[in-house]
Amino acid sequence: MTLDTITDVTVFSGGTWHAGMDVHLADGRVRALLPHGELPPGEIVLDGAGGHLTPGLVNTHTHLFQAGLRGIGEGLPLLAWLSAVGEEAALLTPERAYATATAAAAEALRSGTTTLVEHMWPHPSPDVHDAVLRALRASGVRAVLCRGVADRGDLSRKWGFDPRLMQPLEEALSHTDELIAAAHGSRVEVAVAVPNPRCLTPDGMRAVRAYADERGLPVSLHLLETATDDVMCREHAGVGAVEYLERAGFLWERLLAVHCVELDAAGRATLARHGVGVSYNPLSNMRLGSGIAPVPDMLAAGLRVGLGVDGAASNDTQDILEALRIGAYVQRAAHRKADLFGFPEMFALAANGANRVLGLEERPDGVRPGMQADLVLHRFDRDYACLPVRDPGATLLTCAGSRTVAAVMVGGEVLVRDGEHVRLPSAELAARLGFTAA
Repeated sequence: MTLDTITDVTVFSGGTWHAGMDVHLADGRVRALLPHGELPPGEIVLDGAGGHLTPGLVNTHTHLFQAGLRGIGEGLPLLAWLSAVGEEAALLTPERAYATATAAAAEALRSGTTTLVEHMWPHPSPDVHDAVLRALRASGVRAVLCRGVADRGDLSRKWGFDPRLMQPLEEALSHTDELIAAAHGSRVEVAVAVPNPRCLTPDGMRAVRAYADERGLPVSLHLLETATDDVMCREHAGVGAVEYLERAGFLWERLLAVHCVELDAAGRATLARHGVGVSYNPLSNMRLGSGIAPVPDMLAAGLRVGLGVDGAASNDTQDILEALRIGAYVQRAAHRKADLFGFPEMFALAANGANRVLGLEERPDGVRPGMQADLVLHRFDRDYACLPVRDPGATLLTCAGSRTVAAVMVGGEVLVRDGEHVRLPSAELAARLGFTAA
């Protein structure tokens, strides 16, 4: 169902909340924000009375196949955890890839994610990547599908990637072109994913950069989640991870560096100089004991920082509102400042922080005319634990969740209503994951 009007709603726009507004939509975009009743509503109306409307949020990093791996490797550090996940990835089939991707995308939408960035692990089967694209299209979510590539094999993953999951780089990039063609005209854009700096040779980095530049694609790269990147790059290349990337020309304004927990001041300055963006994944970094990314220092250095949820094997949910809240709280705890990352700052990260790097439409100040109609309607009275609402922004940051999400729209199409994906029923998703209702 594609809406024409959301009526009598409180809208977050221009950095403030405006009560009693009608939001008129046309052709998948917001056409106008006007006081209630100033223009007649269209034919298909969503009653927003008592609700609060915001732009949808952007999850800048996830691994959809991990929806089938919740709880795996609990208590293991990163490299041991990666080994456990890698064993499961080697067994991934197109059918399982489709099942997990639809479930993860539906779960993400349920908490108000309207755009997600899927960082696929390399996999030798094109059918697995094709299945994820089909799943994203079935879910209706807006997405950047980053196709995994690597050209240095190492079963230990210390200086390379699991060779069982690799294919020749030229073949992987050729299949990426096929994905681009298959995604044309949909809500899915295609990009490239690199597991970490250790998985591409300098020649491989140059080839991937040239490929991405020629097609105007972003590239997602895990970087300095722990100290391993630096330790291995110094051992094998004689320089730290950031310098290793810079020497190969692999730092530019379309690169999204994921995690960056161990990014020091010199590294922050280098990434900022090249226009690199960062994906901040607080819950995953906490779960794996990796640490806390220095986000205030990143922003001070001029880096664009977006919010990431990461895969369900290291979070273990796709709830972006949980990441929003904990992402603020862990920084406050680390810096011992209660006023650090309030609602305006955290919402800006989550809605717009890395959009420019990813080639996504920018949403700097809330709902505005002309923007894509990717919107979330909250009803805080659906959960008495959110009441009373003294400040809607504070409520969203501190106690809202998927239970307060009444409707989620992408391009004006209602995809989630009252906690249920309208295209993908929960029972169907559960059955595909191997479970049946009691």
